[in-house]
Amino acid sequence: MKKGIHPENYRLVAFKDMSNEDVFITKSTVETKETIEVDGVEYPVFKMEISRTSHPFYTGKSKLIDTAGRIDKFKTKYAKFSK
Repeated sequence: MKKGIHPENYRLVAFKDMSNEDVFITKSTVETKETIEVDGVEYPVFKMEISRTSHPFYTGKSKLIDTAGRIDKFKTKYAKFSK
């Protein structure tokens, strides 16, 4: 293994799934300015739109998440071709 290429600043970080409010804690080097309290301990928090607890592949459930109206934009853009 090469020396000096791996980061040294690993620390515990809380990752929060914004679609279902699930929080899990793991070591990471991700930079963040926000914090969250979990079980009485304060951690830096990284917010995600989707994680293992909400992704259809892992849950086995199909879930439609429309962020910023992408589905509506698609439908209006291609509505002229549906005749």
